[in-house]
Parts: sequence; structure tokens; C-alpha cells
Amino acid sequence: MQLYSYFRSSAAYRVRIALNLKGLTAQIIPVHLLNNGGEQHSVEYQQINPQQLVPTLLEQQAQQPFILSQSLSILEYLEEKFNDIPLLPTELQQRARIRAFCQSIACDLHPLNNLRVLQYLSDILNITAAQKTAWYMHWLELGFTGLEAQLSDSNPYFCFGNRPSFADCCLIPQVYNAKRFNMDLSAYPKIAAIYAHCNTLAAFQQAAPEVQMDAT
Repeated sequence: MQLYSYFRSSAAYRVRIALNLKGLTAQIIPVHLLNNGGEQHSVEYQQINPQQLVPTLLEQQAQQPFILSQSLSILEYLEEKFNDIPLLPTELQQRARIRAFCQSIACDLHPLNNLRVLQYLSDILNITAAQKTAWYMHWLELGFTGLEAQLSDSNPYFCFGNRPSFADCCLIPQVYNAKRFNMDLSAYPKIAAIYAHCNTLAAFQQAAPEVQMDAT
């Protein structure tokens, strides 16, 4: 397996955590989202992922490579193919809650603060750095308030239940990004506790941006 990744991409970060939790090894192929105008826009990478986004999972097969984009789809694929260490519980309603939580991050919160959106705000709409930060923090605070409410029955260790799940794979990268912008987490004690605990675990530590081969 190969994973096209950028060290600070929260979507790629989700997949790196899941791979580690499942004990799977993937060759990391860095795609720098800033160098040379963004390597994701290169002709070579567009042949792999026409959306020009990371992550992309590639598996070599006899006939032709299997290529899959979108982090949540990659998590689902890994879960179905490598289920020895599951990241979803067996109980139907809990599985649904976890998926809803993940989508709150991957579909609602993250896209508004993604790199290409922030670049458009700065480069095309010419908003100031202060305005861009205000945009970023507005959506973070709104999103985190909803996430904290979804964690009302959680323990201080993981989002749902007593073992890591898709939800933790999605939450920890989002919090990491929030902390890069100096977000105060005091209003979100459950999120803060889960973030602190997960980062004591090797699977999360080894997926962290600062230890990736392309970290700069």
C-alpha cells in the first residue's frame, strides 16, 4: 500500500492514525501542498487524484492499481478489508453515531477551513490576515461546540466507548489544527481530555505531523 500524504493535512492525518491503530504499513509518498505552487496540482498527481487533494491510497494489483481518495472512504475500506483490529463497534446505533460524528468534522467543519479555501480567501478575495483568522476561528468554535455536545456520554479517553474508533481518528487532527491557531480549548473539556489521552498512545504519536518524513 502507498499513501499520498501531506504532513499537515488533517485528512491524511486521519488515515495515518487508522493505519497505525490497525497495525498496517503503508509507504508514505509526500505531496507538498505549498511547494512549487502545490504539488497536488502537478500533471503527474492529477493522474492519480483528479481532485488534486490528499490523501490518496494506492494498492498495486495484478491488472491495474486500486486507487481510492477521500479519507472517510479510505477508513471504511481499511475497516472492511482489515477487520482484525476494528475501529467501529458491532452495535448498529453506536456505529451510526460515530459515522455522524466523523461527518460533522470531515463534511461540515474541515472543508470551511481547508487550505484551498483559506488560499481563496487571501489570494482571490483579498481578505486580511486578521479577517482570515476570524473566519477560521468562527467555524472552529461553532463546530467544536457541536462536537462537544455529541460527546456528552463519552469518557475522558475516547470519543465513543473504551477503544479508539473512526471518531478519534477524525477528532485528533482537527484539534491539532485548532491548536496551531492557538484556539482556547477550555470551553471544550471533553474534546481536550480525549486529545490529551490519545496523544499518549503510540499510534497517534507516530501519525503526528511533526514526525512525518516531509515535516518542515
